[in-house]
Amino acid sequence: MSALTDTKTRTGLADLPLAARRRIWGWWAFDWASQPYLTLCLTFVFGPYFASVATESFMASGLTEQVADARAQSLWSLGQTVSGIFIALLAPILGAFADNTGRRMPWIVLFSIFYMAGAASLWFMLPDGSFLVGALIAFGIGLIGVEFTTIFTNSMLPELGDGSAIGRLSGTGFAWGYVGGVLALFVMLIFFAEDESGRTFVGMEPALGLDPDMREGTRFVGPLVALWYAAFMIPFFLWVREPRRPATHPSFGAALRDLWQTVRGLPRRISLFAYLGSSMFYRDALNALYAFGGTYAVLVLNWSITQVGIFGIAGAMTAAVATWLGGKADSALGPKPVIVGSVVTLIAVCTLVLGMTRESLWGIALAEGSAVPDITFYICGAIIGGAGGILQSASRSMMVLHAPPARPTEAFGLYALSGKATAFLGPALIGLTTWLSESARLGMLPLIGLFVLGLVLLLWVNPKGEVAPA
Repeated sequence: MSALTDTKTRTGLADLPLAARRRIWGWWAFDWASQPYLTLCLTFVFGPYFASVATESFMASGLTEQVADARAQSLWSLGQTVSGIFIALLAPILGAFADNTGRRMPWIVLFSIFYMAGAASLWFMLPDGSFLVGALIAFGIGLIGVEFTTIFTNSMLPELGDGSAIGRLSGTGFAWGYVGGVLALFVMLIFFAEDESGRTFVGMEPALGLDPDMREGTRFVGPLVALWYAAFMIPFFLWVREPRRPATHPSFGAALRDLWQTVRGLPRRISLFAYLGSSMFYRDALNALYAFGGTYAVLVLNWSITQVGIFGIAGAMTAAVATWLGGKADSALGPKPVIVGSVVTLIAVCTLVLGMTRESLWGIALAEGSAVPDITFYICGAIIGGAGGILQSASRSMMVLHAPPARPTEAFGLYALSGKATAFLGPALIGLTTWLSESARLGMLPLIGLFVLGLVLLLWVNPKGEVAPA
């Protein structure tokens, strides 16, 4: 019996052969290595730093603080919109091509280079605002890198275990990712990211002699994330070996034709079609919530980067524990009820946050300087981290139930397409609503509608999945 077959017939990781255990640990290492880009760059350090620099730059041009906040949030959303369109167009094509050639590792190497180059370039985001556009481009390159490497590594999940193990493997991988994100965030806050006083969270000057006046400690987030990825991807490249697959139609033209046949058949596969639509909306809302959570705290609650970092730690620590437990619930109950519960929780939290300002909570006046908004937002951040982590993990395992065994990368390419086909929608709706209302708080309103749409479409999703006929 092969190591792969043996992996699928056992339930305990300790019972597996050494090569199979290493393959799983190597696969989990990707989540650990890649998560800091989303935790530090997208949400809790670089995103808020970009928002604060952009706001100061716009205010220097004569805009009021509220309008400058709105312009900063709109610009941040524009960068993610453009990156999302690029990812949506290429993901299913590259997935189909990888299945046809039987090779995924070269693509993982290529987009790992994108990841590290984009992240490292964030260093050049100077506090005078002179690199705003360049920073958006660099961030987009890194985001493209992390999204495409995720597509190809996700497609390896069906090969790691049988159906009863997929939820647990997916949940544990996401849990390790959040632990890695938290640890990287701790390193950033303790040694590098400076507050208004020029000191880090523990009161020390930024390490390595970095200049706090030039915000070099905060800007070091990009190089740190790139180095983190390079170091912790070593187990992945050492231990993960993809099964040899014969090349079928090794050309982009053939990949396009095969992909078109799959897309044409989607309306006849009700469960898969509904799931791709559902996940398109709720993942778009979740990604936008992650992307704008930190900037929302800066623009609405006037938090410092350090406060946002603490907020990120609370959310990520909750996510690590919750996602691990969610993986067990997924294996026991199946992914669909886990997804439904997570989406309902996120709708409730978004509704609470939407009615909160520094002065009031859903119309209830607060005393000047009240800590209620801060405490409430910390709690909401923890819940968002937990529910969001569980939602992503269960969504990945649900996609495994809908992926044809012979074409898993194409399936996850379509999954990425569904997540990015409207990836511009969340940021664009936030940007448009923010611009029309001139309020960063009201700009978050469309996310509730996207979550509700995703919840409705889940009604047509088969809990046991659906695989295309041979």
